[in-house]
Amino acid sequence: MALQSDNLRLKTDSSAPTQLPPTGFVRLPGILAPVGPIPVSRSTWWAGIKDGRYPKPVKLGPRITAWRVEDIRALIAGAANDC
Repeated sequence: MALQSDNLRLKTDSSAPTQLPPTGFVRLPGILAPVGPIPVSRSTWWAGIKDGRYPKPVKLGPRITAWRVEDIRALIAGAANDC
């Protein structure tokens, strides 16, 4: 029975890529690689926000920063159109 339960276990490894939710907000680890779809470092991401290349964050609380999923999808779509 133990073998059967091991085969049914969901993959919860943090290195597995995740998809963006349909709507809402996403935090930085869900945006940047290896988990997220954008392959840049944290410092490059924040510099890009300052330069206007990447969308501005939304403060959800004093220590909680997130981005609108719609803004991230638009960024990805814009990058795909540039290729």
